[in-house]
Amino acid sequence: MSKIKSLEELRKLREEVQTRMKLRENSDKSEDLVRIKVAMATCGIASGARETMRVLIEQLDQRGVDAVVTQTGCMGYCYAEPTVEVTLPGKEPMVFGEVKEARAREIIDKYVVNHELIDGIIPINHQSI
Repeated sequence: MSKIKSLEELRKLREEVQTRMKLRENSDKSEDLVRIKVAMATCGIASGARETMRVLIEQLDQRGVDAVVTQTGCMGYCYAEPTVEVTLPGKEPMVFGEVKEARAREIIDKYVVNHELIDGIIPINHQSI
């Protein structure tokens, strides 16, 4: 481990540790939380899934939404990558396709926070991953 050389580095390290601790705490009660899975197979990563995941986490944090965000393998919707599965507590999972930055923000704003249906749901019966 390298030495911390500034107050800013210390703050950044503290934030990272707090985020990891929150994820561990939330994983114990995940059925009561919003659960988001981002497909991170080769096709998803090539289509921008890492950036999508970053934006989703950032938006959830900004709005104070307790959630568990994980990555998963291929969901089988390569034509619609990046794909994201969102499960609200007590609801069936919804899979959204072509989730770039703007759609990720819309999913958090409208679907997760306000429970509004939005465009982009993949309307095929799918198995939860």
